[in-house]
Amino acid sequence: MPKPSANMSGVQCLASENIWFDKHRYDEAERRFYEGANGPSSPQQQSSSHAGGDQELVSRMKSLEMENHTLHKVVQDMRAALQKLESRVAMLEKTPAAAAPCAKAAPVQAAPVRQVKVENGDDDDDDDMDLFGSDDDDEEAARLKQERLDAYAAKKAKKPALIAKSSIILDVKPWDDETDMAKLEECVRSVQMDGLLWGASKLVPVGYGIKKLQINCVVEDDKVGTDILEEEITQFEDFVQSVDVAAFNKI
Repeated sequence: MPKPSANMSGVQCLASENIWFDKHRYDEAERRFYEGANGPSSPQQQSSSHAGGDQELVSRMKSLEMENHTLHKVVQDMRAALQKLESRVAMLEKTPAAAAPCAKAAPVQAAPVRQVKVENGDDDDDDDMDLFGSDDDDEEAARLKQERLDAYAAKKAKKPALIAKSSIILDVKPWDDETDMAKLEECVRSVQMDGLLWGASKLVPVGYGIKKLQINCVVEDDKVGTDILEEEITQFEDFVQSVDVAAFNKI
């Protein structure tokens, strides 16, 4: 570049300088220099960087959607639990109110009060008035009460009383193996009394060819006892050696 002379004007000096008119060439040279130092940035690399950024963004959006779905489900569960709790509280609040009328005792019905029409008259007539009814009302209430008591007693008397019964198994032993067991059972069943009902029977081996009669019966506790049964059966001393109670059960 020619060195300007001393007598050149400023405009002439500026016209001779062409560095600013070639600025784009210097910018391009600077860009190439930095690309050589850092490595060229190709369109593929830029595309891959954009693709990587888009994929990361999609991944984050999916994660946020999953978290949103989970939170939505948790909120729904909490709402359902809250509704159940509110229903239970409302039910508990209604229960005492419904049970309160049942717990209260029925009010006692007061005796009817005779209404007396008051008319203008002398003071003697006012003194003779019975504003609260006469003794006839008390007698009527007492009569009604007695009628109800009598009706209740009659109803209770008609109800059949519970009869206590027991099931007894007796072991009737003969003298020996030559005793006629059929005749022995006939003698036992011949014992009859009010409140006694004979049941099933069987022969049970005892030993040495001897068998005992095991017989069941149902008795009313107030009418028949084991003592009287043993006493009645042992009267057949030609066949019966002894009588034992094998089982005794309340019915």
